[in-house]
Amino acid sequence: MRGSNHNGMRQFNERIVLRAIRHAGAIPKADLARLTQLSTQTISIIVNRLLEDGLLIKQERIRGKIGQPSIPLSLNPDGAYSIGLQVGRRGLEVVVSDFLGQIRHTWQHHYPYPSPAEVVPKMAEGLAYMQSHLGEAWSRVVGIGLSAPLSLHAWGDLMGADASRAMADWESIDLRHTVQTMTTLPVEFAKDTTAACVAELVQGRGREHSHFLYIFMGTFVGGGLVLDGHIINGLRGNAGAIGSFPLNLGGNSTGQLLESASGWQLEQALINAGLDPLLVADDRIMDTAFTQMREPWLAQASHGLALCITSAAALLDLDSMVMDGSISPLLLQALMARTQTQMQHMRFEGIHMPSLAAGQVGRMARSLGAALLPLHAQFFPDKDIFLKQDLHPPMAYH
Repeated sequence: MRGSNHNGMRQFNERIVLRAIRHAGAIPKADLARLTQLSTQTISIIVNRLLEDGLLIKQERIRGKIGQPSIPLSLNPDGAYSIGLQVGRRGLEVVVSDFLGQIRHTWQHHYPYPSPAEVVPKMAEGLAYMQSHLGEAWSRVVGIGLSAPLSLHAWGDLMGADASRAMADWESIDLRHTVQTMTTLPVEFAKDTTAACVAELVQGRGREHSHFLYIFMGTFVGGGLVLDGHIINGLRGNAGAIGSFPLNLGGNSTGQLLESASGWQLEQALINAGLDPLLVADDRIMDTAFTQMREPWLAQASHGLALCITSAAALLDLDSMVMDGSISPLLLQALMARTQTQMQHMRFEGIHMPSLAAGQVGRMARSLGAALLPLHAQFFPDKDIFLKQDLHPPMAYH
């Protein structure tokens, strides 16, 4: 770590101002100076530059107070855009996020399992569609955020023989590099559930909770970790990988959380009953007609989650657990209630029992989180901007 530089400090101060406005909403320059503890002159220079760059806009003057009328400043939703590209186990999503982190456009492609032969061309198609759809506004796109499960090739074994053969090819593919060859924009990568956790941190419960375990219920369960208001990635980008949490399944049998607390098990129960597995994402799954498939799954999933949360609380001293997912919202509510009940039977002597809270982003959390990655890299404060450091090489996808 070596010194600092004037240009880097200027960028850091600009990002501090943008973050302050993002959190406070429309705010006059005088209040912005007090909030950031920067001088009035520095704030004026930064604000003028951000207005010129189109990242800020002026609101109507506030009159009726003592002194000169003040002009609140706010983020310009159209000041910058970002692309989110999410490779899921059941489908591909491409979204456009504006500067406020709101999804503007979506493009989707569904498949029974993600084979490289199908997914890679569709990623290029989705990006081309968004570029055409945005037209001139494409020039304000700052980057592409990519999210996908780590070790995607290994998931095929759980999805059947056909999937296993097709998905094995992911082992030799660097997904981030593959996307980078499709564009001149910078590409940021995060594990899919970490990306979802980013969305929750920035746009959801992260505004009120600073230490939490994030759980995303999808085809397979996964998670993320936030400590002191920061995403914890881990050395290999796999922190919060609760799907791999070990469970005692009875007797000498051991397994992992994803084998008992994923949407996959309920999907298979529906298929075996001759029903549509996509009912997992439909609130009709709570009808009495599906009780025989739903209730055993809720029992085993909630028990596994309660064990996982208790262990995480003992290790990390968490404030809360936040659960979201792509499954039916009503099913998610039922799962949270069952998990809360199961936690009452766990032993919490000497540790804090975290509260349970529903996520606020929803099923698009992974793709929105992906889209937020370039916005975070470009516009959020980061000490590495003004401290000259030797950067580590980017983490390989596999």
